[in-house]
Amino acid sequence: MAMAAQDIEDLIRKKFPQAQITISDLAGDGNHYAAEVIDVSFQGKSRVAQHRTVYAALEGKMDGAHGELHALALTTKAPT
Repeated sequence: MAMAAQDIEDLIRKKFPQAQITISDLAGDGNHYAAEVIDVSFQGKSRVAQHRTVYAALEGKMDGAHGELHALALTTKAPT
């Protein structure tokens, strides 16, 4: 099942309302995306911790073989 880029952004924005978020559909199939999330809350957190919080914001949409989102290449950072 495919997922729209706006749906991904909406889920991430719930957790990070002030973030700069860029979503790109990598394959044009609605299943393979890249996301860049820049948020002040990432300051001082490891990259693993940053990614975990973003994945948690997806509310299980990537979980298991039946998840709506197959792949998400994630870039996170604090603003400079």
